[in-house]
Amino acid sequence: MYEFVEPSAGVARVMYDADAHHTANRVVPLDVPTPTWMRAPGKAPGSFALESALDELAEKCGIDPIELRLRNEPGKGPVSGLPFAGRNLTACFREGARRFNWADRDPRPGIRKDGRWLLGTGTAAASFGAGAAPSTATATAHADGTFTVRISAADIGTGARTALTLVAADALQVPPERVQVRIGDSDFGPAMIAGRSMGTRSWSWAITTAAGELRERLAGGTGIPEEGITVRSDTSAAIEALTSAERHSFGAQFAEVAVDVSTGEVRVRRMLGIFAAGRIVNPLTARNQLQGGMIWGISMALHEEALRDRASGGHVGADLAGYHVATHADVPHIEADWIDDTDPNDPVGIKGIGEIGIVGAAAAIANAIWHATGARHRHLPIRPDRVLAGGQAATSGGRSTAPPHTSR
Repeated sequence: MYEFVEPSAGVARVMYDADAHHTANRVVPLDVPTPTWMRAPGKAPGSFALESALDELAEKCGIDPIELRLRNEPGKGPVSGLPFAGRNLTACFREGARRFNWADRDPRPGIRKDGRWLLGTGTAAASFGAGAAPSTATATAHADGTFTVRISAADIGTGARTALTLVAADALQVPPERVQVRIGDSDFGPAMIAGRSMGTRSWSWAITTAAGELRERLAGGTGIPEEGITVRSDTSAAIEALTSAERHSFGAQFAEVAVDVSTGEVRVRRMLGIFAAGRIVNPLTARNQLQGGMIWGISMALHEEALRDRASGGHVGADLAGYHVATHADVPHIEADWIDDTDPNDPVGIKGIGEIGIVGAAAAIANAIWHATGARHRHLPIRPDRVLAGGQAATSGGRSTAPPHTSR
């Protein structure tokens, strides 16, 4: 048994300006199996609380939810005081609002209807750190004009092989067809794991450095021997020398939902995410990852729930057969896109997109449900029984929140 902390308070430390900040993660001992990391640990659950609260504050102040966020844009890290190494959240919201027709939205809840369905739209901000970890790589030039790049990276289905091939080809200034990238071998030297949205950024930095040094060697024009010319890079010193700054990807999430208050059914009709995530290496796989995160956000908002047996502390139905996740029938029209987000002082320009797609997605859906029904939900998932309970409270004029979720 060991300690596990879900750092959910962290996202509030970088998102909005205020005269005073107080955030904390409190840990208590529980006699239950220890959990472990899920996608966007801390940021995904933390963003639900923060972005739901911002939406409720906007309602009480009579301010548009986007306008409230823009009014509280910080000029530097609200807690750290460090400068932002690029913060294009405002541009994400403006582009997303334009494409989602946000200006036509009636701010009053429960106004739009489609037959038995109440319709609502909601929004939320997203943020995830853009760190880098020391990594090593080698780049070899062969006599036949081809190149081999070796790095202990891991492709877990995110398209790392393709992305790193494109990065290497760009750094070597040759067509991708002339580059072979070999990964997944510890003999290649230490490198960052595929995690924390830092894999591609860390690996690309090492590959770019090795490729740059190799090009300098080749510029001498001495010819390439039969065994080739190999250059090895290590980014440890360069990363340690980075100027301290708040480095993050940002995004704006938008959702439209339809709610049947007689049955409690919620259907997400469309979602839009606009992100500022640095240099996009491969648009096809990037969009795929961002949309995948947003779909996972639908599961987080409406389906996924871990229940424990009160006697044993073990999971009830600890298999995927009875565990609810979003399926094809639950996935609407989902659009993910990005804006230009360059940092001239960043040596690699990649920020990482593996996890930001889920951040803020659940909050956008929950805020849309409030706009449809007038009921606030502070516990996930927003099950039909909670929708029904919230609808009854809203109808009777009481303050509408879902019953406490005691299983977590």
